[in-house]
Amino acid sequence: MSDSNPFGSGSQYATTVQFGNGADATTPAPADVIKDTTTASFSADVIQESRNQPVLVDFWAPWCGPCRQLGPMLEKAVMAAGGRVKMVKMNIDEHPAIAGQLGIQSIPAVIAFRDGQPVDGFMGAVPESQISEFIAKLGGKDDGKAAIEEALAAAADARTHGDSQTAADIYGAILQQAPDSAEAAAGLADLLFEAGDHEGASAILDGVPEDKRDHAAIAAVRTRLSLAAQAAELGDAGELEKRLAQNPADHQARFDLAMIQNARGERTEAADNLLAIIRADRGWNDEAARTQLLQFFEAWGMTDEATLMARRKLSSLLFS
Repeated sequence: MSDSNPFGSGSQYATTVQFGNGADATTPAPADVIKDTTTASFSADVIQESRNQPVLVDFWAPWCGPCRQLGPMLEKAVMAAGGRVKMVKMNIDEHPAIAGQLGIQSIPAVIAFRDGQPVDGFMGAVPESQISEFIAKLGGKDDGKAAIEEALAAAADARTHGDSQTAADIYGAILQQAPDSAEAAAGLADLLFEAGDHEGASAILDGVPEDKRDHAAIAAVRTRLSLAAQAAELGDAGELEKRLAQNPADHQARFDLAMIQNARGERTEAADNLLAIIRADRGWNDEAARTQLLQFFEAWGMTDEATLMARRKLSSLLFS
């Protein structure tokens, strides 16, 4: 942690958080743990099945080189999980509707469902180690990371209860034991960002190992930093609101206001303004509002309530 860290350093957690290195033997995976799906069978294969155990959906296409690279690694990791997770493959060339409804813009893309809802995901051909971590987090093979997951959960709980100091100390303790933990680095950087220490947050991200820099959590914080920098150059929100009061069709003012609202943490308001632009003129400025909204989703996280609500509204606009 940097000297400028507003949360300080050192706590009881630094000495009490422990990490094991053992793992249970993998049980045989069921024969149907990996299957193909269609638009018609998606509800049964994914929505309903995810009520029994997590289901990964691999959105791919035959022409996609990174998909061919990611697919075998996904299948290997899912089989190693011994039935704790299942995998469903969806060819978006043959079945584009579901991917479109979920706002997927590039492939490969993997979204995990649990209890009928999307709960996590990533895009791109990520390293095999990250795939294993992703599946372990969802309930697959432990691979000795149970204590790290428990500590990450404790940090998230502290944040939920407004105890940023404790959360920062836990993330720091994890990084002492596991310096390559992208989740801990992202969590600490995000806390620094929220505390206004953007330089400190950037320093944490710069220290992430090269093979973890494309991790979804790291990318989300990096996107938040970028959006905040953009918003700082857009001027006064009050003036933008006056422009909209005089001319509700001033899409640029509405767009800029959404950027500022996002920087202030007003996610629902920011999303609603971008959705209003899409509703009025979907193609405005080369679909800038839709592109920006998808960037907000990346920054907020796929399971954030604002993301889920805005994604449903976007799907309704685009596919109703």
